[in-house]
Amino acid sequence: MTERGPLALIPERGTGTHGRVPYKWIALSCTTLGVLMAMINASSLLIALPAIFRGIHLSPLEPGNFTYLLWILMGYGLVSAALVVTAGRIGDMFGRVLMFKIGFIIFTAAAVGLSLVWSSGSAGAIEIIVFRMVQAVGGAMMMANSAAILTDAFPHDQRGMALGINGVSLLAGSFLGLILGGVLAAVDWRLVFLINVPIGIVGIVWAFWQLREVGERHRARIDWLGNLTFAAGLAVLLTGITYGIKPYGASNMGWSSPFVIGMIIGGVAVLVAFVFIERRVQEPMFDLGLFRIRAFAAGNLAALLASVANSGMQFMLIMWLQGIWLPLHGYSFERTPLWAGIYMLPLTLGFLVAGPVSGVLSDRHGARPFATGGMVVGAASFFLLMALPADFAYWTFALVLFLNGVSFGMFAAPNTAAVMNSVPARNRGVASGMRATAQTLGMPLSIGIFFSLMVVGLTANVPAAMSAGLTAQHVPVNVATQLSHMPPTGYLFAAFLGSNPLKALLGPHVLGALSATDVNTLVSKEFFPSLIARPFKDGIVDVLIFAAAMCLVAALASWLRGGKFVHEEARAVHGDEPKRAHGRLAEPAKGETPD
Repeated sequence: MTERGPLALIPERGTGTHGRVPYKWIALSCTTLGVLMAMINASSLLIALPAIFRGIHLSPLEPGNFTYLLWILMGYGLVSAALVVTAGRIGDMFGRVLMFKIGFIIFTAAAVGLSLVWSSGSAGAIEIIVFRMVQAVGGAMMMANSAAILTDAFPHDQRGMALGINGVSLLAGSFLGLILGGVLAAVDWRLVFLINVPIGIVGIVWAFWQLREVGERHRARIDWLGNLTFAAGLAVLLTGITYGIKPYGASNMGWSSPFVIGMIIGGVAVLVAFVFIERRVQEPMFDLGLFRIRAFAAGNLAALLASVANSGMQFMLIMWLQGIWLPLHGYSFERTPLWAGIYMLPLTLGFLVAGPVSGVLSDRHGARPFATGGMVVGAASFFLLMALPADFAYWTFALVLFLNGVSFGMFAAPNTAAVMNSVPARNRGVASGMRATAQTLGMPLSIGIFFSLMVVGLTANVPAAMSAGLTAQHVPVNVATQLSHMPPTGYLFAAFLGSNPLKALLGPHVLGALSATDVNTLVSKEFFPSLIARPFKDGIVDVLIFAAAMCLVAALASWLRGGKFVHEEARAVHGDEPKRAHGRLAEPAKGETPD
């Protein structure tokens, strides 16, 4: 049985009004505010991590504390990836707007909890991780339903434009978060979380006052077994990948750990069981039949590959700036997080330039040329980064960053609009959740793969360079040898968190036995970055090759989606008559082919 919301009779092409403002702009403003808040939260946290670790008195160099850092960084993405499809499916059943509103409330309430964390040390870290996971539940509910709300409100030939504007808010939130995180963390790290609260309150009031259900709702039974196996399988798999980065025994990584192997195998097994369950239940939460629609399947595959290529790469580039380039150019470790964010702004600018334009043009010409071209340009930008030396001239780095931002701006809105246009109106919530899963899943996969490649490169090249550099400053050979063979993740994250690792690793006992000249050299801003600059660059080349390969495969998947395609039900929901219809799928628009 199908229900329609109170504004179901909005005139065709999304021109219905809510007061004097067309409702589609109301929907865009609400979803944009949600995206803005989520991105401010994510980017400000990244910049404020040094202040947070100092605030709860947690040392990044202690081996056990690395686990807390991983979960603070990746716990949100893990929970979000596991829940977005479920949130989208429930939105199809009970209302996408209702789920979006509830998500806004949960996200904001968790921000209040984060600003009130009361413990220090490991207990404080656990409280932050738990509240971040609660926040991820609200984020998943918003993320799963926002694209579906926009698809309901806008006609098919304006969705690329709407999603492009939504993408601009995503980058604007990232920019604001970088600045706010740096400024507020210098005052009190709790303010980094508290700043989300007034934004959340405004968004909640605006959503409850103005946002209405205009999409289809389908009464159905909740697929409890499917929901449980999907969330559990994905959570177990991603947990295994997360711990694969952590050192195990004598190894610098944990991929040989029985726990990691068991979690990955167990997660895959549960997900295989999920597929069998979904093929047999009467009302599955995950409509596998949607993958028979080529535009939907290819678009989601391209989104996953693009996310794998880009999510971890931004983290690597920030580490390159914070751990090596900025200290080499005279910035103290305490100042590098803020300046790394500022120096990454060309990436944001490139996305701001390309995102809306590509969204508008894709409404006319289809997603294929823009999404495919964007991924080809993205691969080219990664190859150009490979050509830069470790101590690059900033203007060359900025130009490549801008090109990278343009490439993903070309891809994002057209690909999302094409995915959402390809499905029936009744499946928009679950389709949005499946698309969000592909995008969210890319982050933990990307960080796991990229860090593994980076650690392999550093393990091969750092020991000789570090040992020679330390003994040249009269550090005892046994100490130099021990430090040169420590897991790279320790000193990389220490530099990322604004700490000079050598000062802490050598300690007062070793430093006290050295001359003042040697001590000043060892604890200087430039010495440690100069030691690992060459090995880091060698390691990141492997990462960049992998990222470029992911972009090229994403470009192929995007090209194989076919020409411009809109599902006949997606047209009909706005009163548009499909030009021709055969079965469930509408024919391509005039002058375009499906292949």
